Amino acid sequence: MPEGDVKSFYNGKNVFITGGTGFVGIALVEKLLRTTEVNKIYLLVRPKRDKEIYARLEEYIKIRISVLKEEKGSEVFTKLSAVQGDVGEDNLGLSNNDKQTLIDNVNIVFHCAATLDFEADLKCTVKINLLGTRRVVELCKKIKNLNGLLHVSSAYVNSHLLRVDEKLYPVPESADKVIELVESTPDKELEEKTKQILGKYINTYTFTKALAEIEVTNSVDLFPSCIVRPSMIVAAWKEPIPGWTNSKNGPQGFIMGAAKGVVRRLPVDPKLVCDYIPVDVVVNGIIVGAWKAAISRPSETLIFHLTSSTYKPFKWNIVAGSVDRLLHKYPLKSAVWYPTLKLLPSLFVFKLSALFFHWIPAYFLDAVTALSGGRPILRKLHSNINKSLDRLQPFIFTEWFFSNKKTMELHNSLSEQDKENFTLDLGPLVWRDYFENMAKGVRQFLHKEEPSSLEYAKKKDTIFLILNIILQVVIMSSIWFLFSTISGKSLTDCFLVLPITLIIFGIYKLNIL
Repeated sequence: MPEGDVKSFYNGKNVFITGGTGFVGIALVEKLLRTTEVNKIYLLVRPKRDKEIYARLEEYIKIRISVLKEEKGSEVFTKLSAVQGDVGEDNLGLSNNDKQTLIDNVNIVFHCAATLDFEADLKCTVKINLLGTRRVVELCKKIKNLNGLLHVSSAYVNSHLLRVDEKLYPVPESADKVIELVESTPDKELEEKTKQILGKYINTYTFTKALAEIEVTNSVDLFPSCIVRPSMIVAAWKEPIPGWTNSKNGPQGFIMGAAKGVVRRLPVDPKLVCDYIPVDVVVNGIIVGAWKAAISRPSETLIFHLTSSTYKPFKWNIVAGSVDRLLHKYPLKSAVWYPTLKLLPSLFVFKLSALFFHWIPAYFLDAVTALSGGRPILRKLHSNINKSLDRLQPFIFTEWFFSNKKTMELHNSLSEQDKENFTLDLGPLVWRDYFENMAKGVRQFLHKEEPSSLEYAKKKDTIFLILNIILQVVIMSSIWFLFSTISGKSLTDCFLVLPITLIIFGIYKLNIL
């Protein structure tokens, strides 16, 4: 079978990756090692307390996805080299020796590192997202044999626009001015000024990522560069394993909490388009984007959207009827109650519903956990959810449409072999099938429950179903009896209380608690 142009381009290349220990970074390293003949992958790794970078690299290798080891053997990991550093520090925190090694040897730079915290303050996001990118660009200027820089941005950098094209949009503030302001303003004063500084940008993340894009484009005369803008990155579609994930963001987190039986309501409008993109398609876009920049040496930085909203749009009503089925087809042995998930198209209705379906059960289950010597976590979990809802509301109830015409042109320009190896085409994806694989992936990779435990989990799920029905009968009977007692009417006269309560609480699908 002939090699494609993209695959052969990476033969013998040395690459440097920031953010290699994150969700996208792990998938990118795995794909490069499994499908190309790269010579060396340098990973920028931060040391942690009581753990040097080499120990972290050993841990990193241990969590490698099984397919890679099966196909390539353990020796493939000798291509990985940890370089101590941090994008949040001057000179990326590199030692002189490590910096010189990168300057002398690297051919491709993948800049994936960023803080994804939508609640992070401006100082933090400037330090990592903006200055971190500037530091990577400065390193690239010194690299002797650089073929190109690939910068991972976000489709939401222009989230003040509802329809976005694959082009650079101007940012009202200059990077230098923002950096100077952050460095010279006391923290409290900066916090007070942040909203004014952001202007039309939704949060500090989108603002600093937009400024970071300009840092990349300003250097296009010195070396080729490409920017990819993924939307919400979700579990793998095809590679390395359908449904693989290590991220708890977005629908993976929803399914994770619902399968456990602790998240039972979601503030989601099932009629709105949500832009989800599988992580393996993002990785393909990163690899192909860097190749395209290197071979074409464009006069302007290439920009590609890795998105689905205008090509393969997803709405929750596509899978809303099958989510509960998946929760019981792939139940957890560690579930704490009978799983169910109901979508609510209003934040107010969600918060009201959460009082009954999240908070009351959380207090009860945390009390039981504490009495049995465990660590209560549910109240803390729901507190964190509530705190983040206001900041996330614009992303929950807004539709964005990101054009991906250039991305599809790039895909169609590939050889047939490269289209197979590095597909960017979501056309064949079937969202219902994809979510089934995601449910299995969440069970195996996030909850760490192997397929062999499924039979036991299904028996436990049946027991929870029976207990759930009994609990519903008790609650409904109690409400009926209480209303009869308070009103002084007979139970027969108060019979309408039952259907009214059913409508209010929406328990006609066996999902009251």
